[in-house]
This record gives sequence, C-alpha cells and structure tokens, in this order.
Amino acid sequence: MTFTRPLRLRGNIVSQRHGAITVFAAILSVVLLGMVAFAVDIGYILSSKEELQRTADSAALAAVWEYGKQLAAGQDAAAAEYMGRVTAASFVSANPVGNASLAIDLNQSNNAESDIVYGYISDFSDTNTISTTAGSQFNSVTVRVHRNGTLNSNLPLFFAPIFGLSGTGIQTEATAAFVRDVKGFEVPNGGGNLDILPYALDLETWNLWMAGNADDDWTYNADGSITSGPDGYLEVNLFPQGTGSPGNRGTVDIGSSNNSTNDIARQILNGISAADLAYHGGKLEFNASGYLILNGDTGISAGVKDELTDIKGEPRIIPVFGSVSGPGNNADYTIVKWFGIRIVDVKLTGPMNNKHVTIQAAPIASKGVIPSPTPGTSSYVYSSVVLVK
Repeated sequence: MTFTRPLRLRGNIVSQRHGAITVFAAILSVVLLGMVAFAVDIGYILSSKEELQRTADSAALAAVWEYGKQLAAGQDAAAAEYMGRVTAASFVSANPVGNASLAIDLNQSNNAESDIVYGYISDFSDTNTISTTAGSQFNSVTVRVHRNGTLNSNLPLFFAPIFGLSGTGIQTEATAAFVRDVKGFEVPNGGGNLDILPYALDLETWNLWMAGNADDDWTYNADGSITSGPDGYLEVNLFPQGTGSPGNRGTVDIGSSNNSTNDIARQILNGISAADLAYHGGKLEFNASGYLILNGDTGISAGVKDELTDIKGEPRIIPVFGSVSGPGNNADYTIVKWFGIRIVDVKLTGPMNNKHVTIQAAPIASKGVIPSPTPGTSSYVYSSVVLVK
C-alpha cells in the first residue's frame, strides 16, 4: 500500500482552500474599497454641508444688516429690501461650496418658498412663525442655499460614479433678524452699559424735525469726523428751550432722583449702568399704555460740556417725551419714544441764545433691547443682528 492517493487528495483540498481564500480576499478588498469610497464621499458631503451652512448664515446676517442700514439712511422699504437681497446674493457668490461659486434667486416677489425671504418675527422666542406679508414691519431675512440641480448643480462625488451616482443634492437655510421696534431696555446679557443719554427731546420738535423743518449745517464723515456743511441729515437743538416747565426741559434722572453733575457726566461718557437701572426695577420700559415716566432735573449744565464734546459723532439713544408737568427737579416727563442720534456740535457757554447741543439722527444697534409689538415706539434704534434659526 502506498500513500500516493491520500497525498493527492490532500493537495486538492489545499488547492481548493487556497482558491477560496483568494476569492474571499478579493471580495473583501472590493468591500473594503467600497467602504473607504463611501466614507470619503460621506465626509465630503458633510464638509460641503458645513460650508453651505456657513454661507447661508453669513448671507442672512449681511442681508439683515444692510436692510437695517438702508432703512436708517432714509431709503424706502422697497429699496432697502432690494439692497438686502443683493447683499445676500453677493455673500453667497463669494463663499464657494465644493469649489463652486453659487447663485441664488433674488426673489423680489418675496415668495415664501424661494431663496431670499423677508419676514416679520413678533416673538423672538418662537421663530417658527414668521409672517411674510407684514412688509412695513419686516425684521428678518431667511436665506436658502442649495446645490441640487435647480439653480446650482448637484454636489459632485469622488467614488459614487463607480456605483452609478454622479452627485447628490444638498441644501440648507438660515434666518437672521433684528429688533426694529423697541419699547425699552434692560441689563444686557453678559453685563455692560446702555448708550442712553439722560436728555429728552419733546415730541413736537421731533415731529417737525421728521417733517423736514430743521437745519442741515453739519456733515458726519465716514472716518467719524464732523465738518461744517450739509450731508442730508437734518439737525435740531437738544438744549432746553422752554416747554411750559420752568427751569427744565430736557434733563431726566435715569437712576437716582438725586443725580449730580458727576452722575450725568458719567452717564454721558459711559452710559446707563445696571446700578442706574436698579432704581427703575432693572429696566426702562413703556407700560401697557405705551409710556414711561421719568423724573426731571434742571437744564443741561455747562459742567458737562466737555463730556458732550467728547462723544461727538458717536451714536447714542435719547428718550422723546410727549408731555411734561411740574417745574425743575419736580418735573415729570412722559416718555413715548426712543430715538437714535449723534451730537455734531456743542456750545454751552456765552449768551443763552448761542447755547446749543446740536444733534442729527443716527442709527444705533443697542444691547439689552426689549422688543415692542407696536410699530413706531422707536426710530433709528435697533438690536444687534443675530441668527435666530
């Protein structure tokens, strides 16, 4: 008896096993290659989605900021909205996604399902309800950016074509908004002061000012300097002019009713502090009837002329009063509006008829704003632009 046949059988078994292992290895290699290819494409999709979201975020923020700036500059609503749309489109184009510059529909009809949509948010704690028909109150912009074969091509993939897929669609959106109707102010999150001056302007002068009955003698320049000559922004005098309250017109106590000249000087330079607000229950806010009572102080003192001069050109907020009762330190001002201004000239020495604190309208983005559901409670005063969705 020999062992030839068993040896041949064992050889065949070994050969068959080797062949099976080779086939399995080949299959495993294909599977592993597919998994790697899948992982690469998935990673690329996720990375591109992040780029897309950043693009939508930046475009929405820029659009709202431009819209608010145009409104503050006196542009009508249609023109301001258009500039916001153009700004959003430019930001989308300037931020490539997947190495491709994207386009976006300007959507001038404001179709709620399109790419750039203006809306009104009445409650910032509930951003799921946005009205796209309240044009005079628009305070938000939603930007939708996509690569899905409509306005922009699908996102091309690296390995998916092996499996018959040339690309995939991706899209995202962002909503940015700001408060444009302010009913009051509270201590800002994170602390800090409020840029509110302790001087009030009467509503009659404000109405005449807004109707064009004012002077235009000063120019505010882009570098922050102020020069003589018109710039299209009218000016009025904030200096006390007599309104039926003897010894008073414009100075109000924000904080203690015994504010000294030093307190006023501090508030001019540094703003209203949390300690000042504590005297008013932590906030300055219109009541349900739409007004706020502030105690008066005597007129603008020459003792703060240097402080007023120091903030020339800087945006500040002043209260506007509808009526005043009582004289001097006993005056009570009924505040009905907040207004954004900048001081362009100060003279508090010399003859009374030459004294003035000249102001012009100026947009200001403030911290700690309390939104108002009623339009017209403020002008030129906004919150900072924030992403809300």
